[in-house]
Amino acid sequence: MEVIEGLYYSKDHEWVKVEGDKAYIGITDYAQHSLGNIVYIELPEVGAELSAGDVLGVVESVKAASDVYTPVDGKVLEVNNAIVDDPSLVNNDPYGSWMALVELKDKSQLDNLMTAEEYKKFLDEE
Repeated sequence: MEVIEGLYYSKDHEWVKVEGDKAYIGITDYAQHSLGNIVYIELPEVGAELSAGDVLGVVESVKAASDVYTPVDGKVLEVNNAIVDDPSLVNNDPYGSWMALVELKDKSQLDNLMTAEEYKKFLDEE
């Protein structure tokens, strides 16, 4: 499973890429691999105020449907409609196929997430 350095990871297999006071959120390579061929993605509304642990969206595959949770508090600034139109993009490039861009409310929440090294260890224990 691919794990990218410089991102933050949740135990629910979401990744967070921070740029200033904004964060891109998507699902990890492990998550997309576990789901199999993704056929449908539901994203949040732009402007939605989310708290860590809230449902960010839904990813459905031929095997299962899975909620995706936001690992940080934030306001949704943008969603990636390209993955709604072509959900297979997430299978092909999970780290390039973000779901939502949020304005971070509290950067200290990033301390609750894992580094790439910590996430690799977490996957080894799964």
